[in-house]
Amino acid sequence: MFKGFVLGIILTIIVIGAVGYVVIVNGTIPAGAANSQPLPLEQWAARTSLQATLDHEAPKGPNPVQLTDANLIAGIGVYSRHCVFCHGTADGEPSPLAKGLYPPPPQLAKTGVEDEPEGWTVWKIQNGIRWSGMPSWEHVLNEQQVWQLALFLKHMDKLPPAPQQAWQQVKR
Repeated sequence: MFKGFVLGIILTIIVIGAVGYVVIVNGTIPAGAANSQPLPLEQWAARTSLQATLDHEAPKGPNPVQLTDANLIAGIGVYSRHCVFCHGTADGEPSPLAKGLYPPPPQLAKTGVEDEPEGWTVWKIQNGIRWSGMPSWEHVLNEQQVWQLALFLKHMDKLPPAPQQAWQQVKR
């Protein structure tokens, strides 16, 4: 009886694997299209996995870059050169490029990361986010630039006058 039970489990696993293989190789899952809707568990799995990774791997503690107008403006400069195409300007409207990405990149003027720890933002910038359009910037930006960018993003909803003026001048 136990032998039949174990055989039943093994056969079930083999059948599920075979069906999964056939579904994947026949293109039944629209994995290649950036404009297709996610599968039912896809968003949950991606969000849960990213959250767990951030909890374990993101830098802890305060930003080593001081909160000054100069550092905020430097962060805005990094943003305007590398981030604006996908994450938008102060008006919060997505660019044509952002409209074509899936998942759509957050328009940070509308849905910023001010409530997240800066270490999470630093991790996302340095490592990128798999299965999205977010690239890794570790070979483009130095550590100072990454932390200045994270500083700006943390405070973008309450900028002092000079950085606010610089932010309003950022164009696509």
